[in-house]
Amino acid sequence: MSGGGFHVHGPHDHELEHAAQHGEVKSHAGSIAVITAIIATVGALFAYQGGATQANAGLFKNNAAIKKTEASNQWNYYQSKSSKQNLSELAVELAPADRKKFYEDEIKRYKIEKAEIKKEAEKFEAESKDWDKKSDEQMHQHHRWAQATTALQIAIALAAIALLTKLRWMEYAMYGIAGLGVIVGVLALMHV
Repeated sequence: MSGGGFHVHGPHDHELEHAAQHGEVKSHAGSIAVITAIIATVGALFAYQGGATQANAGLFKNNAAIKKTEASNQWNYYQSKSSKQNLSELAVELAPADRKKFYEDEIKRYKIEKAEIKKEAEKFEAESKDWDKKSDEQMHQHHRWAQATTALQIAIALAAIALLTKLRWMEYAMYGIAGLGVIVGVLALMHV
C-alpha cells in the first residue's frame, strides 16, 4: 500500500478479498482439517480397543494353558492310580488268601479315587476349552479394531493428499474410507 489512497496487492490478496465479498470465507481446507482431527480421535479410540482386546486374548490364552496343565496333572494322577490298581489286581491273584481282602479293598478304593480324578480332569479340560474360545473371540475383536484403525489411518493420509492436491475425488475417497473404518469399528463394538 502506498500513500494517497492508491494501493497495490498481489493475486493472493485479491482472492481473499473476492472470497470475503462473495461469502466464501469458510475455508474448505479448514473443514477437512476438522474432519481429520475427528477421524484421528476416533482412530485413537479404536486403537485403544484393539490393544485391550489383544491383551485380553493373551490373558485368556494363558488361562487356557494353565487349565490344560491342571488337566494334564490330573490325568497323570489318574494314570498313577490306574497303575496302583493294576498292581493290586495282580496282587489279588498272587497274594495268600488272608491278604486278598486287603487288595480287593484297595482296588475298590482306586476305582473310586480314579472316578473323582477323572471328573476333575474333565472339568479342567472344559475350562481350558472355554478360555480358548474366549481368547479366539477376543482375537477376532482385535482384528476388527485393527481393520477399523487401519482404514481411519488411510483416510487421514488421503485427507492430507486431498489438501495438498485439492483433488475433489481424493477428498471423496477420504470420506469413503473413513466411513468404512467407522462401520468396521461399529461391527467390532457389536462383536460381529
